[in-house]
Amino acid sequence: MLLSRLARVSQEVAATSARSRKIALLAELFREAAADDVPVVIPYLAGRLPQGRIGVGWKVLSRPVAPAAEPSLTVREVDALLTTLGEVSGPGSQGERARLVGELLGAATEDEQRFLSGLLTGEVRQGALDAVAVEGLARATGAASADVRRAVMLAGSLQSVAEALLADGPGALERFRLTVGRPVLPMLAHSASSVAEAVAKLGPCAVEEKLDGIRVQVHRDGDTVRVHTRTLDDITGRLPEVTAAARELRGERFILDGEVISFGGDGRPRSFQETAGRVGSRVDVATAAREVPVSPVFFDALSVDGRDLLDLPFSERHAELARLVPEPMRVRRTVVSGPGDLDAAERFLAETLERGHEGVVAKGLDAPYSAGRRGASWLKVKPVHTLDLVVLAAEWGHGRRTGKLSNLHLGARTADGGFAMLGKTFKGMTDAVLEWQTERLRELAVGESGYVVTVRPELVVEIAYDGLQRSTRYPAGITLRFARVIRYREDKRPEEADTVEALFAAHPGVRP
Repeated sequence: MLLSRLARVSQEVAATSARSRKIALLAELFREAAADDVPVVIPYLAGRLPQGRIGVGWKVLSRPVAPAAEPSLTVREVDALLTTLGEVSGPGSQGERARLVGELLGAATEDEQRFLSGLLTGEVRQGALDAVAVEGLARATGAASADVRRAVMLAGSLQSVAEALLADGPGALERFRLTVGRPVLPMLAHSASSVAEAVAKLGPCAVEEKLDGIRVQVHRDGDTVRVHTRTLDDITGRLPEVTAAARELRGERFILDGEVISFGGDGRPRSFQETAGRVGSRVDVATAAREVPVSPVFFDALSVDGRDLLDLPFSERHAELARLVPEPMRVRRTVVSGPGDLDAAERFLAETLERGHEGVVAKGLDAPYSAGRRGASWLKVKPVHTLDLVVLAAEWGHGRRTGKLSNLHLGARTADGGFAMLGKTFKGMTDAVLEWQTERLRELAVGESGYVVTVRPELVVEIAYDGLQRSTRYPAGITLRFARVIRYREDKRPEEADTVEALFAAHPGVRP
């Protein structure tokens, strides 16, 4: 497929707000695509590079290059060149990157140059997100949308499902089953303002501790154990104690959902940063395990002894979990049968907070496991308002923060796939955080004007705030009150950040 065709569809998708039109445009594109094009086409539509960051910044892209008169580049040729770019390192690497970028842009038409520049700087935000691509793929191949969604959920990859569908048709979806050893995207939770609200929405439910750890999915097949993160990265080699714990369980073949968390000598949880640092450590794992040991805590079972449990009610899945996993390795919980149990649930929340955890998650007892989605049957309750937002820009500090990128510009996702700025904050940052964020944001920089550095919208940060208020200064008409940084969430993608609409739903009284 020619890059010019993809660039044109991207532009057309960006120009329409109608979901039906987006689906039609993508369906037409997928009908024209070869199966081998899909691993490139789908990430490009969503504004992602399959290679991740490749070291090309706005300074290199700002150098003018005369465009080609006619389109000739294919998406696979571009992908191959960007792979080469990403592998450049060592002395003279900057010059070599500049040469390769010049070669690429010189072979591109003006429209293709514009698309490539946006792709390389993270500015392709046309709303062609995976959910819309699933619908377009279903229409292009004649498959049922629900079947495509389930296949993507089980494969953990839209690209692999699309490749199989375009090569072999709807019958290919039968290949995508829940399989031990192949991770699936985890089920996520919406928010509720209180335990009472969660119970009122869910009815009979389990109220479980919400641990401030790292989400993991543990697969065991005999002696083989694999540990995956919420983004499906394999971190087995970093967590030997989790592998050992999984081998001690009663079952021989299972998939369990849970968290890993590190506890201090007093039995209270260590900070999220300590746990995250341990999980992220690849060097001298044995020493890291001694200094910051982690423990798995499980709360769901997706497969046991070859049985797919995803469609079973949570009460039945938990019964399977309890059969396999001893109580000390399961998350604490209390079952709420009705309004009469509300006082016990409130006490459970208070006790959870007293133990140093961040809140609770209420889970409907009759709900299936909605992998890869924010299910309405899981509701998290925290004592403070928090949001996952994306850093859009940062300002150079002054005083003791001179030379540091300090004041963050915070954005929430909008319906068209972009971001709306909600306000700024410089609060809640330690010196270590300031050092880290300055280095990281400089890597993401796409422009600088005065004291403001604009960055690619890739970095997710968890923000606490006291409420919302109306404001004409910001595009959504609202701003955060007393926003402060809790932590950076490198385990989350910008597509997982909170939306403006979700904010309005949580605070209906402030809608402009």
